[in-house]
Amino acid sequence: MDLQYFFEEQDKLLDKVSMSKKRYLFESIDLNLKCIAILGQRGVGKTTLMLQMIKSKYNNNKALYISIDSPFFQSISLYEFAKEFEQMGGEVLFVDEVHKYPNWSSHIKEIYDKLDIKVIFSGSSILKISKQNGDLSRRAVVYTLENLSFREYLLFSDIENFKPLSLEDILTNHQSYAKDIVKQIKPLKYFKEYLKVGAYPFFLEDRSVYHKRVAQILNIILESDLPYINQIEMAQISKLKKLLYLLAVSVPFVPNITDLSQSTNISRPKIYEYLQYLEDAKIINSLRSKDKGYSIMSKPQKLFMQNSNISYAVTQNPNIGALRETFFVNQIKNYYADSSSFLDEYIYSAKQGDFLVDGRYTFEIGGKNKSFKQIKDIPNSFIAADDIEVGFGDKIPLWLFGFLY
Repeated sequence: MDLQYFFEEQDKLLDKVSMSKKRYLFESIDLNLKCIAILGQRGVGKTTLMLQMIKSKYNNNKALYISIDSPFFQSISLYEFAKEFEQMGGEVLFVDEVHKYPNWSSHIKEIYDKLDIKVIFSGSSILKISKQNGDLSRRAVVYTLENLSFREYLLFSDIENFKPLSLEDILTNHQSYAKDIVKQIKPLKYFKEYLKVGAYPFFLEDRSVYHKRVAQILNIILESDLPYINQIEMAQISKLKKLLYLLAVSVPFVPNITDLSQSTNISRPKIYEYLQYLEDAKIINSLRSKDKGYSIMSKPQKLFMQNSNISYAVTQNPNIGALRETFFVNQIKNYYADSSSFLDEYIYSAKQGDFLVDGRYTFEIGGKNKSFKQIKDIPNSFIAADDIEVGFGDKIPLWLFGFLY
């Protein structure tokens, strides 16, 4: 096996990678770990992140990037390739798009158990590491790369580089932070842009075809990733697309499972299963009521597109109220994505107000004139208001929640 070819290909890729802008996860990954998984939806920048890690942290051919997309890896053993890399003095193997390799988890397990190298692999957000045959849950530490935050959109657009804020920062001192930011930029102008074209780094390439590319990502997930990973029959994909469209034109959608079943010709049990697949694939977000608990067979209280850009890609005129709630749910979920929690549920549909966050904070989402009428007697309640630059009291600018990561 000629490893020199792969190092030459890596050099070409590294020459094209800029180090000036890095995703939020770049500094969070502990490279001392022996086995790391980076999962995320297509288009969020996993490949660039891995190449930036090689370019900044490693040299002298100690690290090697490979993509399983290459036809070469469909005919050889991934473990044997890693073994030869180790024998030639390699230390860290980066494996991109690992979910496209048959029986990939067993190969990663073999590399972990038998070779003296580290392995960092990326894959679709659909992958459930804990369910793999290779029992990777005891070996791989999983990081999730989410879509761009509003703060990152400003950074990648060369507008301004701001530090992320914690949720506590925003709730306790939002006026001060907002005033400082407003002195430097006009956040409302850029926030409207972000809702349309700011969730994926490829907005930098050509905005005129941005939504077409988002739609292409959705099609690849539905037509390739989901059938391959979850063994869905291709005959069901058209039904899944119809289901997605019904959700997109209706969000925030309060689902009636019977109606969805009849409209899409999908059985009720399969509706629940497919909704879970769409959420795993980072196409939708579902919210449940805290008192009803979590179960794949429990009906979500509300369904949203995973981010507002998907809404624009699927339907030309998304509802502004839906976009606001979609943004809030997206940023809160992404903020808590890598937190240690058994259920990873930090935001629920609220009985009063719109959302309950971290089991403590109630939020109502609306425009600048939104009143506290619905949440006036609830402790720790806030309004996240669109179309305001600086808030007052417990009314916080909606855009500021885009600084959470």
